[in-house]
Amino acid sequence: MAEFDPGSLPDLLPLYYRRIFPFGPYGRWLLYSDVSKNYFQRREFSFTLHDDIYVRYQSFNTPQELEKEIQKTCPYKIDIGAVYSHRPIQHNTVHMGAFQAQEKELVFDIDMTDYDDVRQCCRSAEICSKCWTLMTLAIRIIDRALVEDFGIEHRLWVYSGRRGVHCWVCDDSVRKWSTTLRSAAVEYLTLVKGGEETIKKVILSDPIHPFIRESLNVVKEYFEEYALVGQDILGNKESYDKVLALVPENILWGYFERRGAWDSLGRMVLLRETLQKEFCKKRNSIQRWELLKNKTEKFSKVQWEIMLQYCFPRLDINVSKGINHLLKSPFSVHPKTGRISVPIDLQKLDSFDPFAVPTISQLCHELDKTGNDRGDEERNEGELENPRRNRDHKKTSLAPYVKVFERFLEEMDRSQKEESPKASDVQMDF
Repeated sequence: MAEFDPGSLPDLLPLYYRRIFPFGPYGRWLLYSDVSKNYFQRREFSFTLHDDIYVRYQSFNTPQELEKEIQKTCPYKIDIGAVYSHRPIQHNTVHMGAFQAQEKELVFDIDMTDYDDVRQCCRSAEICSKCWTLMTLAIRIIDRALVEDFGIEHRLWVYSGRRGVHCWVCDDSVRKWSTTLRSAAVEYLTLVKGGEETIKKVILSDPIHPFIRESLNVVKEYFEEYALVGQDILGNKESYDKVLALVPENILWGYFERRGAWDSLGRMVLLRETLQKEFCKKRNSIQRWELLKNKTEKFSKVQWEIMLQYCFPRLDINVSKGINHLLKSPFSVHPKTGRISVPIDLQKLDSFDPFAVPTISQLCHELDKTGNDRGDEERNEGELENPRRNRDHKKTSLAPYVKVFERFLEEMDRSQKEESPKASDVQMDF
């Protein structure tokens, strides 16, 4: 496999954008079947160019015009923004206050760095197969809620190319949601609250909301293998002290008061102290977790709050609630890792491997290995240049990810054809 060198991007990007980037389905996605007048023309794109030159408010008449500009400028990163009241490229000519973001996909951004307080294996931008389970959990929990709780159909989950995932909710009615509705949706999906100084970030209230119960069911499937084995969250004193700090003291005192748990001097014994002593006698995290469960059997919420603090999705609220917020485009190249931001197949979610996602250098190497024989044949047959070029990704390991994207588009097309002419809004209770 070809190793990625960030310094090679200026040489690789022209080939990637000319022959591999799937401009056909990409343009089809953002056109949305010309849902309203000048819809595509009013969409903002931003490019990050060489030397971190950032160009906002780019807009184009057609997907073909966008394709030509990308091939000309070879951006290191492509971001997609809102659909505005006017063409973004003309924003400086519009009367102040008249240029407004009107529509955009509801998006979610989940970044592994937000889990640093509960990860044992990695820190900052680092990821590994052990902590990637957090992304799997996040997708399963959020996607279930989007479908079953919100009635949403069209969700495109995308690997960011480095340490996280993005979700694009593309239903027609959802794209029209106001900032207020978007804020309400992300608030509904948020449970872990508080900054670095906050020790206990999950506090459950009675009765437990159905969304939380459903999320717990997902967490329980992964908790032992991920948290107790992979992360070993009770493996040593430093790590299990962090867990014990999440157990409310008032519950512990009340629990032992009823049990008559007093020491030889007549002092009430705190469960936290008892567990610390008994943990030393246990061999691993699994045994210590069983002990904790037994000691708190009458207080299931204690266990649930620990599980959720260690495993529940952590969303970037600002990304989701702002209509004019930009988000990295699918099939963009991550300039640090070289990996492509590829769609994730939800049917194979548990087997998705971020380290198996192709880099731009790998794709260009694969294309180079195929040689020019096929291209010569197709030119001899008089085939148009564009159709030939747009199929070049099929010669590379990007092909299965493009298929996932095309299936997503087919489902949207099918849904649009079946839809009643009368527009229907998604109804929900928060």
